Amino acid sequence: MSTHPPQPRHRRGSDQPTLAQVAEMAGVSSITASRALNAPERVNDATRQRVLDAMDRLGYVPNLVAGSLASSRSRFIAVIVPSLANTVFIEVIKGLQSTFEAAGYQILLGNTDYDIEREHRLVRTFLGWSCSALVTAGLRHTDACRKLLKGCDRPVMEVMELGDALDLNVGLDHVEAGRAMARHLVDRGYRRPLFVGARLGDDYRAQMRYRGHAEILEAAGMSPTVLELDQLGSLEAGAAGLERARRETPDVDAIHFANDDLASGALLHALRLGIRVPEEVAIAGFNGLPLGQFITPRLTTIQSPRDTIGRLAAQELLQRLEGKRVTRRQHDVGFELLIGDST
Repeated sequence: MSTHPPQPRHRRGSDQPTLAQVAEMAGVSSITASRALNAPERVNDATRQRVLDAMDRLGYVPNLVAGSLASSRSRFIAVIVPSLANTVFIEVIKGLQSTFEAAGYQILLGNTDYDIEREHRLVRTFLGWSCSALVTAGLRHTDACRKLLKGCDRPVMEVMELGDALDLNVGLDHVEAGRAMARHLVDRGYRRPLFVGARLGDDYRAQMRYRGHAEILEAAGMSPTVLELDQLGSLEAGAAGLERARRETPDVDAIHFANDDLASGALLHALRLGIRVPEEVAIAGFNGLPLGQFITPRLTTIQSPRDTIGRLAAQELLQRLEGKRVTRRQHDVGFELLIGDST
């Protein structure tokens, strides 16, 4: 009698279910089963569901790497964003993912943490995995990354802002958004507004909004001032920003925060300190996050259509991937000024 412990049984390669077996169980041809996986737009929904059900019952796992090697493409689309902690980018990702998945694609997600050198490394890695297309948040890249993106033979979509895009572009005009908020503050009679941002060298879209803000103030005969925080958008940073603003610029009558996280943190901290908003100081933000619309006073902000950006970007990429002609390379999704009770 053997005293050796039983060894785990490994399934032999020949025992792995095949696509032909999936097709037989689903009652379709092997070609149709393959299309259900690799070109779902060419198969009706009921047939594709039968194939997926058969895959589940058999435990079939498609070899996506082998498929991509054969075709130099995969059913993956790379999505690179600067932060996974920021709700703004999560909502864009959600719009991208839901649209891509409906067409049979999955996303490969990369986070740069606002480091464009890291973006370059991610782009190189994802291209090595034969992704079908790439989505990047923003138009700013290192020279090496720009060269890589320009030279790759797959669609590239840059989202969140507008400008001189490499290929396709969906976003909004951040300079104009900054102008719109500053114009609102000036029209309300505020004469000593302050712009508060965080790590503006990294968060260059906030820097663009400050540029628009400064233009309006200068046109109104005011001197624009900016206060820069070390910590990116958070409620705690917004609270600290409010205290610094009132300490370093005691005559400030309005604070234009770079985003709603900062602005909401400042509003909540003002409530704790007994600072009346907007009577003692007005507070405004950017993004239109739900939190700012449910606190008191309700935050004045700029609404950016984040889910729309994701869905429209995905739709345009799918058009290109399906060989259809894309007539517009750039889409301006616009924004909305939401006037609350904080200004």
